[in-house]
Amino acid sequence: MFPLLILGSKTVTIRGLFVTIWSILVAFYLYLHAHNKNMNMKAENRGSFSSKIGVILATVGTAVGLGNVWRFPYVVGENGGGAFLVIYILSLILLGIPGLMAEFIIGRNSHANAVDSFKKLAPKTKWHWIGYSGVLAGFLIMGYYAVVVGWTLEYLVQSCMGTLSGMTTEQYGEMFNQFASDPILPLVWTLIAMLVSTFVVARGVSGGIEKASNILMPIFFLIILIMVVNSFFLPASKEGMLFLFKPDFSQLTPVSVLIAIGQTFFSLSLGMGCLITYSSYFKKDVKLAKTAAQVVSIDSLVAILSAMIIFPAVFSFGMAPEQGPSLVFKVLPNVFQQMPIGWLWSILFYALLFIAAITSLISLHEVVTAYLFENTSLSRKKAALLVTTLVIVLAVFASLSFGVLSDVKIFGKTFFDLLDFFTASILLPAGGFFISIFVGWFLDKRIIATELRIKHPKAHLFIKGYVYLMRIFVPSCIFAVFLYSLFG
Repeated sequence: MFPLLILGSKTVTIRGLFVTIWSILVAFYLYLHAHNKNMNMKAENRGSFSSKIGVILATVGTAVGLGNVWRFPYVVGENGGGAFLVIYILSLILLGIPGLMAEFIIGRNSHANAVDSFKKLAPKTKWHWIGYSGVLAGFLIMGYYAVVVGWTLEYLVQSCMGTLSGMTTEQYGEMFNQFASDPILPLVWTLIAMLVSTFVVARGVSGGIEKASNILMPIFFLIILIMVVNSFFLPASKEGMLFLFKPDFSQLTPVSVLIAIGQTFFSLSLGMGCLITYSSYFKKDVKLAKTAAQVVSIDSLVAILSAMIIFPAVFSFGMAPEQGPSLVFKVLPNVFQQMPIGWLWSILFYALLFIAAITSLISLHEVVTAYLFENTSLSRKKAALLVTTLVIVLAVFASLSFGVLSDVKIFGKTFFDLLDFFTASILLPAGGFFISIFVGWFLDKRIIATELRIKHPKAHLFIKGYVYLMRIFVPSCIFAVFLYSLFG
């Protein structure tokens, strides 16, 4: 017998929840093993990015997401400001760039999706299960991430209508809780977000993903620069900037270091197959080490610029910089209404947040769609629609966990929190760990040298140093973060 959970006046069994999830997994299994007669043709015509700037913008679009605009500022606030920033930058250099290069090497050399890339590089082994883990992670993350993207759309529309004004922080908190717990409206926005990502992914690599990135990312950078300039004119701009850039190492703890490492992997979307999939569309003239450094630089710059927007604002209007996840939807609306032409800054910020979120959603969608498209008889459009349909089912449970299913707990967590925990604390660290082990210990070093193509008399020393990082340092750091996420 499945245990019973009491939901208000209703008695709900976990049976229905598990049956639904099991049905989703069975559906995936059936489609994964469907007719494969078109696989070879699809592999030959899978497309590629048409330009180097398209490569950069699309890859940056993958990396830049809510982890930069939403999560990074409050993580910095919770961990002492500038000192945490120093550790984070070191983590990006020592872990982020090597991890990014590893996924680029796997993707570009194999020219295949997250699963088939390992099948090509390590045939007749079990390494392709890393790819399956990435596909599963991408699918499950979409189940709750699409809900959050829907939240950004709601707040963008509310900003455009001028209704995000005239309330206290507590009232903004009540407004968000009321919206999130609504059984219908968040799902409507979630559906719209998924349809947008479906439209882009269904159009393919150059005609969909690259074109969307070429439009959205310049708009994103323009908005963020306008908002940063505005932050310099706020009353407490100096205090906010000092908090961000003046290190106080007395605030640092070993936990802060682990959080910085975790933020690196979260921010760059490492370990979930997105970067392997995107790099499989790279042409041979793309320099992987240079591209990795560029993506990490831009990604970190976006995170820092986001903090430069938020900290002067919260300091100027008496808010605490360590507000946590509620900062974006419960605190900042109150901040914006106290600013001159606050309605404009509210519109720009939530537009910024939406672009960051939707580009990441597109990359997650592409991971799952690419695998289905290349391993079944489904067309790209049908594969994208199938993924969207299945994700919507997950999103229903994730969204309702803020309302009518809020009392339904699995292992002490709501469905939304369970998806977040299972992916962020288990699947992604596991993916990053095994990718680093694979590249460091099992991948032919000639492939690494060929793909990196570093023209320097001492290039072999660089390769040796890189392999050492992937063998020892990177997996050790990931394992430490994994233990912390599980046991605190």
